[in-house]
Amino acid sequence: MSEHSANPSATAATGRPRAVKAVIPAAGLATRFLPATKAVPKELLPVVDRPVLQYIVEEATQAGINDVLLITGRGKTSMVDHFDRRPDLEAKLEEKGDTERLAAVQRPSELAEIYTCRQPEQLGLGHAVGYAESHVGDQPFAVLLGDEFVKMDEPLLPAMLELQARTGGVVLAFFEVDPADTKRYGIASVEPAEPEFSDIAEVVKVTGLVEKPKPEEAPSNLAVLGRYVLPGKIFDAIRRTEPGSGGEIQLTDAMEILRNEGTPVHAIVYRGTRYDTGMPLGYLQTVVQIAAEREDLGPEFRKWLVEFVNSDASAGPGR
Repeated sequence: MSEHSANPSATAATGRPRAVKAVIPAAGLATRFLPATKAVPKELLPVVDRPVLQYIVEEATQAGINDVLLITGRGKTSMVDHFDRRPDLEAKLEEKGDTERLAAVQRPSELAEIYTCRQPEQLGLGHAVGYAESHVGDQPFAVLLGDEFVKMDEPLLPAMLELQARTGGVVLAFFEVDPADTKRYGIASVEPAEPEFSDIAEVVKVTGLVEKPKPEEAPSNLAVLGRYVLPGKIFDAIRRTEPGSGGEIQLTDAMEILRNEGTPVHAIVYRGTRYDTGMPLGYLQTVVQIAAEREDLGPEFRKWLVEFVNSDASAGPGR
């Protein structure tokens, strides 16, 4: 948004702008959740009483980003509706004196300016991010994947934005996985970061990325988390990226072009709580974790959960 300028305190040392826009690629078909996602976008599946997408937008706004571009696809317009006002519903809640639900309904429309761009066919993450160029221009920006988010009181983005403003390059986020699970993730090879970044969380310099390596071939156990802060020149790199596996244009390949041309690539190793809703099991785990932590639901829900797990009923058929 034009009224949002870079944070002067974050750029005083380098003169570089700080990212103030976020892009959320959300055009996928979510086949793992069919038939639920036949008519409802995966990003709107509820985690207790808020959709996944709202948690992600809240993560962006907590970091000072108030301009969010959704890369959407066919059948995804309801994502935008969620962040719109509903005067009829608000009037009913106001009439009933239900101020708590009224505030909850109004909150999405107050979080950020939401913009959309249609990706007509899904040809990879790099292809999706490329559609943001007309909105982002040549400024740095954040990319937040639409199926994971982090705990609000354990933020990740602020440190990533600060690091990118200081390096001017690509900033990724990693989390540690069990070495036996490296075949499920993009895995990084890294080396110690320059001493001048020692004041920012846990920073490493990225020397390469390997997609889903076997445990014995993995260069580390640091897996890529779905958060990126990218310089505007990534769009030129995407244009020069050849389709990779499955005929898709991969963001990883575009970032590798920049790295080979001298653009610094760093990452923050995230030690906080990450919620992954991209698969049914992870989605269910996220719902249970967040419900158990809620002040209004947690105590009673945890009590029931313990009873359920310890009961014969939890064993299911064939026990």
